[in-house]
Amino acid sequence: MKSILLHIDTDPCMEARLQVAMDIARAYDGHITCLQAVSYEVFAPGDFYGSAMAAALPKIREAAESFRAKVETDLTNEDVSWEWRYLDGMAEHRLLEQSALHDIIIIGPNDIGDPGSHRPSAMAGELALKAPSPVLVVPGDSDRMDVEAPVFIAWNGSPEASVALRAAVPLLKLAKQTIIASVAEPDEKERFVFPAAEAAKYLSRHGIDVEVVDLPRGDAKVSDVLTKAAQMRDCSMMVMGAYGHSRLAEMLLGGVTRQFLKDPKVPILLAN
Repeated sequence: MKSILLHIDTDPCMEARLQVAMDIARAYDGHITCLQAVSYEVFAPGDFYGSAMAAALPKIREAAESFRAKVETDLTNEDVSWEWRYLDGMAEHRLLEQSALHDIIIIGPNDIGDPGSHRPSAMAGELALKAPSPVLVVPGDSDRMDVEAPVFIAWNGSPEASVALRAAVPLLKLAKQTIIASVAEPDEKERFVFPAAEAAKYLSRHGIDVEVVDLPRGDAKVSDVLTKAAQMRDCSMMVMGAYGHSRLAEMLLGGVTRQFLKDPKVPILLAN
């Protein structure tokens, strides 16, 4: 995790993901690329001649520069390597473009301009599906990230879960404990491509000791069962594959990824 791509925005979760990015950078002697993407799209019905947009542009630029100055001032007092990239356009597009030469993308749980909505983040979903790097979604109430704390792997035996597991290996090597947890449902287990024991065997080749657990679901949602188990073990993050079903099926029928992204309680590392 030497190269960290951090989404910069004025949302309430900004400070939390900045702190997490710095903790990861310190642990790996890494470098943070602070990406501030500013969209100048102003939707003004009836603004046929662009007068409303022309009036708004200076204010948008001024607000962006003011926020940049504040964050850069804070960063100059920290012991981490960083740089600033200011790009025009939608954040998810610019993050996706820049992700190819980064080891991890760190974002908040909400879409831009939609804080606290408890709706799944479309940006998080798009990046998890399309970016070549794993995406770490950091809730606003996260304090710091203890890289030595236990890490929780939400395992369903899918190829997507396997991709997320491999992407998390550098983080797992620093953790004092790794838990691979499956929600125990016989009908689900029959569809496992890779049993949890195979995942544990893979990690053992990287020198990572693993505890494998089956969690009874009962009447609760799978996301609630996994989140509670991770919190009980004081895990620093949860690792999971993103959208095991098609994205359309997830949107229409729901799904574990969608449930988690509605209101994440712990940082979630997503990959597909």
